[in-house]
Amino acid sequence: MILGDLLGAPVRDADGGWLGRVADARFALDGTPHQLMSEPRLLGLVISPHSAASFLGYERNGLTRPWLLARILRWRHRGSFLVLWEDIAMVGSRSVRLRPGYTRYSTALQDAGQV
Repeated sequence: MILGDLLGAPVRDADGGWLGRVADARFALDGTPHQLMSEPRLLGLVISPHSAASFLGYERNGLTRPWLLARILRWRHRGSFLVLWEDIAMVGSRSVRLRPGYTRYSTALQDAGQV
C-alpha cells in the first residue's frame, strides 16, 4: 500500500466506533546509518477526529510562530493522537481498524519516542 492512499482514511476502534481520519504518519530512524541515514521504520499513524489535513509541523510543542497559523492548526487538530503500528489490527482499502486496548500517544512523540 502507498502511504498517500492511507492518508484521509477513516479510522475505527475494535468495536467499529468512529475515531477520526489518518492525518499523518510517524517514522523512526533505526539501526546503523547507510549512505546518508538510517533505515526508516513506520512508528505509527496520527489520527485526527476533526481534520485529515497536514499538521505542517505544528504538533511539535516548540513551534508557535506565526502565532495565528499555529493557533488555527492546533485548534483544527484538537484531540488528535498517535497510534503505534503494533496497535493497528487491519489496514483495508478504505479504512483502518485498531486492536482492542490500543493506546493513544501524544502527536508530539513525547511519550512514544522511546518505543
